[in-house]
Amino acid sequence: MARAKQCCFSFCKEFKAFATRGNVLDLAIGIVIGTAFTNVIQSLVDDVITPPLGLVLGGVDFVNLTIKMKNFIYKDQPPVVIRYGKFIQSIITLSIVAMALFCVLKGINQLYKMTSKKKDKNKTETIIEVNEEVKLLREIRDLLARQLQMEPMAIRL
Repeated sequence: MARAKQCCFSFCKEFKAFATRGNVLDLAIGIVIGTAFTNVIQSLVDDVITPPLGLVLGGVDFVNLTIKMKNFIYKDQPPVVIRYGKFIQSIITLSIVAMALFCVLKGINQLYKMTSKKKDKNKTETIIEVNEEVKLLREIRDLLARQLQMEPMAIRL
């Protein structure tokens, strides 16, 4: 019993460490925001985009675009309905979500490029500073070498 309790405690401790890491929390937040974003886009397509598009196409209601196939096997059953209008709406939704994700990723890539340029600039400045330090150290070395060369001459005289 004690071993099972210890095993359960160890499992819970590992799960807590896993769940409280930033990556898991970020993923959970991303899923919640993604779900809300999907609902907004779905409403945009269903309520704003497809009704005017259907009007332009001659009063077509995308929700009611269906193909009814007669049930040949079971004649007393209703026909099979293929709702290709909803499929068209789903394709439009997918296109909008894909475009939005593309724009978000493009913005993130721009930010990444800006930060990498700043890092490169800081790195270059550090190299320049190191080079100036090296120059100063070389001058000191040369001065010390000249002093050492002059000391033996002074002793000979």
